Amino acid sequence: MSTELFTEEGSAQVVAASFAAAPPRLREVMTSLVGHLHAFVKDVGLTSAEWEAAIAFLTATGQRCDDVRQEFILLSDVLGVSMLVETINHPAVGGATESTVTGPFHVVTSPPRGLGDTIAADVRGEPCLVTGRVTGAGGEPVPGAGIDVWQASPDGFYDVQQPGIQPEGNLRGLFTADASGRFHFITVVPGYYPIPDDGPVGELLRTSGRHPYRPAHVHLEVSAAGYRTVTTHVFVAGSPYLDSDAVFGVKESLVRDFAVTDDPALAARCGLANPFRRVEVEIVLVPERPASATGIPPSGGRTG
Repeated sequence: MSTELFTEEGSAQVVAASFAAAPPRLREVMTSLVGHLHAFVKDVGLTSAEWEAAIAFLTATGQRCDDVRQEFILLSDVLGVSMLVETINHPAVGGATESTVTGPFHVVTSPPRGLGDTIAADVRGEPCLVTGRVTGAGGEPVPGAGIDVWQASPDGFYDVQQPGIQPEGNLRGLFTADASGRFHFITVVPGYYPIPDDGPVGELLRTSGRHPYRPAHVHLEVSAAGYRTVTTHVFVAGSPYLDSDAVFGVKESLVRDFAVTDDPALAARCGLANPFRRVEVEIVLVPERPASATGIPPSGGRTG
């Protein structure tokens, strides 16, 4: 018999060899995965009971996924894998705005809105004017850039978490930058919030002595023809949990002061009571990368 049989010592090599006929990239990924996974099992001396518990945990994770909740993305987030993949695939080169995780709540299409519109159908909270500009790395404006925005309420909930309480599409909006690359809209200052912790991921955090909270932030996904799409956040300076984000998404360059602004004329033009909160957002895009020699497509697709 010429085929090598399974042994504890040679387990990874035997399993990896079974992928020899797979397409090149799949073979590369699976060979590495098998090697690291088998090394992990041997390193910790995984018991049969622990293996069964892991299978049950993964099964329960899948069972908590539905049209508005992605528990596997949540698991990836709290293990830091989402941020690692994002950081590897979207390096902040050429002065580009730093990226961060999409998160588990970008699962609906944001309603198209006009510049200056409010995304807060439920107006409770502190009104806030968001102004910004999309440019290339050389400072040139990017007219017509798409700015997809979504955020939690001041109470820390997304619309999909509160059907019948928040209107559908609340605190979401899809804007188009003007000829100067500028955009602006009205919202309310978001609150910090816990990631969904009533499922297996939450149980993992509790058992591990970890909290489930994320600091207050606004999500933005900015895209334009010929440029790499960036998925990023604007974090509220001074928010709790900036130094211990449950999904490791905070980057110092993304923290902004949502300052109290006393400007009666601007408030009147925007339909806001004076004073109000304001934040300025500068988004810098870099040119799209061509498909690599490995066949990996250019960046820009959604992850969840």
